[in-house]
Amino acid sequence: MGRFRYRMESILNIKLKMEEQAKMSYSLAQLALNEEEEKLAGLYQRQAFYLEEGRQLRESVLDVKELRANTTAQQTIKEYIQNQILEVEKATAKVEEEREKLRLAQQERKTQEKLKEKAFEAFLQEEKRAEGKEVDELVSYVYGQKQ
Repeated sequence: MGRFRYRMESILNIKLKMEEQAKMSYSLAQLALNEEEEKLAGLYQRQAFYLEEGRQLRESVLDVKELRANTTAQQTIKEYIQNQILEVEKATAKVEEEREKLRLAQQERKTQEKLKEKAFEAFLQEEKRAEGKEVDELVSYVYGQKQ
């Protein structure tokens, strides 16, 4: 029996490497998204702190300086939150882009693996045919020797 050699094994290896790279890019994009979401959560916590501080300042003796500083801080944190929401949206879009690249890489790899399987099945059929031919020749030879 001969040895099976897939002609496009190098292409399959390249597709596997491309898939691994796509997985790495996807995981890095997901990590960046998680970081941006954590920043946003921190900003929301700061906003809640400033809102609570403002409420307490209004309940106690009115200090105009403190109230202005608190109002400015609240407005600033709102702007930071809006900017951070945009960053989260960008990171989400990047994750989706990388997910699509990964899906395509996986699809290409699976296609190459199916081609390899079909080539192997064809190889096995050819081996069976050659083996059958060999057996037929052997039987014909043995039959011819008996006569």
